[in-house]
Amino acid sequence: MSSPSPLQDLDLSGKVAVVTGCNGGIGQSTAQHLRALGAEVHGTDLATTTNLGDGVLASYHAADLSDDAQLNACAAWITAANPDILVNNAALFDLGSVLDAGLDQYDRLFSINVRGFYALMQAAAKSMVAAEKRGSIINFSSQAGHRGEALVAHYCATKAAVISYTQSAALALADHGIRVNAISPGVVDTPMWKQVDALFARAEGLELGEKKRMVGEAVPLGRMGDPIDVARVVCFLASDLSAYLTAQTIGVDGGNVLR
Repeated sequence: MSSPSPLQDLDLSGKVAVVTGCNGGIGQSTAQHLRALGAEVHGTDLATTTNLGDGVLASYHAADLSDDAQLNACAAWITAANPDILVNNAALFDLGSVLDAGLDQYDRLFSINVRGFYALMQAAAKSMVAAEKRGSIINFSSQAGHRGEALVAHYCATKAAVISYTQSAALALADHGIRVNAISPGVVDTPMWKQVDALFARAEGLELGEKKRMVGEAVPLGRMGDPIDVARVVCFLASDLSAYLTAQTIGVDGGNVLR
């Protein structure tokens, strides 16, 4: 008897996926890839409209996850979508060392990157359990979640929390056949990097574009990542190709962080 084709394990036909932060570079590429593999994709982001083209999303929900009413409405929207796959990608970034990153920045970053992230993961998990779906939850950490950085105190802490919650959720949901894993991207060439570059330029006295050039050259593989590099790993974790993988955090960083 012949073995099944790995391509069959990658087929997401009949699956429902929810992608948070779907308008960003990684979220956008992820939604497109999941749709190409046959999934019905639903997306949410802060903006009132999506920048994804026709035919990618089955529905779009605008939400500011720092607002409790909107967060609760987004959680209810996820429940109604009845997902098999959650890509928990929405996040904020800002700079600040322990000398100048105040509690206002703490509240802002933790409200989205941890509190909002957790609420949407919980909504998806409860929906999967109720529907007896053997789902896949994919949370987004960062290479910053594996180490402190002098100028990125609060952001690093939020992304470390994602890794911890991923492990706890994976162990809690294993009996239900639900897998929970995380992805830690490195430096990825997305539109957000224009903002990140400008923040570092001001903090470190660099010319605009210099930080981006420096971090790209420092990657062992010699370049910044592309959103496609990350989306491909999302598809792996969403599919049966990773059926025996849970509680793990996969670095998609070109070798930047050795784990």
